[in-house]
Amino acid sequence: MSIREKLGNPTRRQLIVAGGLASGGLLLGYAFSGPSRNELAQRDLAGKGEQVLATWIKISPDNTTTIYVPHSEMGQGVITALAMMAAEEMEADWSLVRPEQAPAEQEFANESLGHNFTDGIVIPRMLEGVTDAVFLKAMQFMHAQITGGSSSVRMTGEYGMRPAGAAVKDMLIRAAARRWNVPASECVAKLSTVSHPSGKSATYAELAADAAELSPPSHPVLKAKADYTIVGQPVARYDIPAKVDGSTIYGIDVRQPGQLYAAIRFAPTFGSEVVSYDEAPILKRRGVRKLVKVPGGVAVIADNFWRAKEAAAALEVKFDTKGNEKLSMKSLYADQDAKLADEDASKKDVELGDAKAAMEKAAKVKQATYRVPFLAHACMEPMNCTAHITGDKAEVWMGTQDALGTRARFAEIAGLKFENVTLHPLMLGGGFGRRVPVRPGFFEFPSEIDFAALIAKEVDAPVQLLYTREDDIQHDAYRIAVTSNFKVGLDDKGKPVAWANRYMLKDDPAGAAHIPYAVPDQSIRYAEGQSVVPRGPWRSVAHSQHTFFKESFMDELAHEAGIDPFEYRRALLKGNPRHLAVLEMAAEKAGWGTPLPRGRARGIAIQEAFKTIVAEVAEVSVSDSGEVKVHHVTAVVDCGNVINPGTAARQVESGIIYGLTAALYGEISVANGAVEQSNFPDYQMVTFADAPSIDVHFIESGARLGGMGEPGTPPIAAAVSNAVFAITGKRIRELPLKNHDLTPLSGKMAQTAE
Repeated sequence: MSIREKLGNPTRRQLIVAGGLASGGLLLGYAFSGPSRNELAQRDLAGKGEQVLATWIKISPDNTTTIYVPHSEMGQGVITALAMMAAEEMEADWSLVRPEQAPAEQEFANESLGHNFTDGIVIPRMLEGVTDAVFLKAMQFMHAQITGGSSSVRMTGEYGMRPAGAAVKDMLIRAAARRWNVPASECVAKLSTVSHPSGKSATYAELAADAAELSPPSHPVLKAKADYTIVGQPVARYDIPAKVDGSTIYGIDVRQPGQLYAAIRFAPTFGSEVVSYDEAPILKRRGVRKLVKVPGGVAVIADNFWRAKEAAAALEVKFDTKGNEKLSMKSLYADQDAKLADEDASKKDVELGDAKAAMEKAAKVKQATYRVPFLAHACMEPMNCTAHITGDKAEVWMGTQDALGTRARFAEIAGLKFENVTLHPLMLGGGFGRRVPVRPGFFEFPSEIDFAALIAKEVDAPVQLLYTREDDIQHDAYRIAVTSNFKVGLDDKGKPVAWANRYMLKDDPAGAAHIPYAVPDQSIRYAEGQSVVPRGPWRSVAHSQHTFFKESFMDELAHEAGIDPFEYRRALLKGNPRHLAVLEMAAEKAGWGTPLPRGRARGIAIQEAFKTIVAEVAEVSVSDSGEVKVHHVTAVVDCGNVINPGTAARQVESGIIYGLTAALYGEISVANGAVEQSNFPDYQMVTFADAPSIDVHFIESGARLGGMGEPGTPPIAAAVSNAVFAITGKRIRELPLKNHDLTPLSGKMAQTAE
């Protein structure tokens, strides 16, 4: 079947509108048949006298502008930031702007995410509308409203919100020009009002209905940065007041009339199946209503959560472990080592020049093996989902990183039609990749969404599934445990001339293992492998492990050459001016090379993640007993341009703390096929008392926008580990640091030990 047959026959009007501003997602936008996106959004969003002018923009009679953002708010400030980008382009009065999360409806599928697939490809101007119309259909087919990959500002903001805001401004100006019978070029939009030199003026609310009758411009004119009045300012986040006064509703807060509660007795061993269980004594317990078998466990439903949890813990279940009880970290790493040793089975990541030949000619060869363990997400709000199925319809309440995807997944598991499921997206008490629904071919593990759907099918009442903290730690979708082998050829001055890297498990994003340094011959390859331990995206994804690997090993090379680690990197970054500028500013702001108190040292690391370059310098001490203390972190960030300086800085700080937890303490270990950790006492977090002071500095290079939610996380582990080596003489090649004896070496040993 051809693309035209799959998509149907659009009318001339539909094609004009599609080509006009599919990139901005105008509701006056693409419709192949039936109601347009504009008509659907008008139906779903507009009250009396309100007018939807674009997919994401609604103007009310009181001249307030509501900007709907197709992303989830989980503390990163994304809904405020994207609303700022739209409001800037439409010249809205920010005091009249109301940011909101877009509903989980198909007209709000996020076609801007399609630009992830055209990264670096220049699309001809005449084809932009068609391309984005295809993106829209693809995202609707995939039910995509996902928040992840640090894509919100750099994709939705740049390709969705800015063009939509600019188009709405253009339409309002043209509506005013028609009303006053003057050239549109003489009209000016500012602070939610259009005015003319004659003295005529009208609010956006007064012009909205007329503007809705106009077609959007094919290529709306975007503002120059020099003219910004909203973007670039430290605007207060819309979600903070409700969080402060306690009125924010999270998934865990949902209460419906007659609501029941469910807890799951999970199999401790991954990949197990339920063979049998004795429900009779459990059903006799006070408040227990029903037991439901789910994949890998049994759910107990009761009239309050405590009773459900206690009953689940008391339930006797026989599990078939499928032999997975033999899995341990030792066996997992042995399997990874064997796979990495099989050069013929390795797959290409980067092949540049002839690394093998260059290695043979090198004056010296340096080798090292690095590892990182599994990591849990440890969101402050444990996983939960509340659902009520009545007949062939369902309502679902939860915080999710993909509202449309969650709605589709629930419908699939419950055996309902997509259109018969209503999802109420709520605020997230942390996400970090954990609250992404299962997508076949991506994340193949049952989640709380799946379990809630199966449970709700068996109960004639609203039921809230809630994980305990132990459930959340022991039945996560983990950041993968990874081994990475390095072999680098050095010339007689210690400069790398050949770089060979073999690592386990290719993970997103594709370039995480790549290096920015000027090494002429490179061979970066990977081996595939599977285990029964569920894997999923974790904040910064593959950057979290590869930055630790690469930047720690670069420190080893600098030490081998007898060159200062900052200067060593600096010399190898001459061909990458953005990286070099970030590195140099980080060293300058941190006072690199200036004296520190005895027992302290600085470590440095740099990484580009999601188009944003971050360098971090950690100031660290190690006590005589080997206790590591991170006193201060200096971060320098080039994300192109900064949308909201306050929020951006907080994101970098948050990323550093999250990564520091992983570096110092983070470890999910598996023994007998089960996770050994269970709660915060043995899966430790960095607390306020442990947290370093942090300075964040931005370089606004004007480069293409980069992400902000994740790039602050990757460099910190290497920066801290490199500082620890400078103090102790002990090289950290496996995280977390808590597992190492870090009592400092002394004298000459500290200078030479590896």
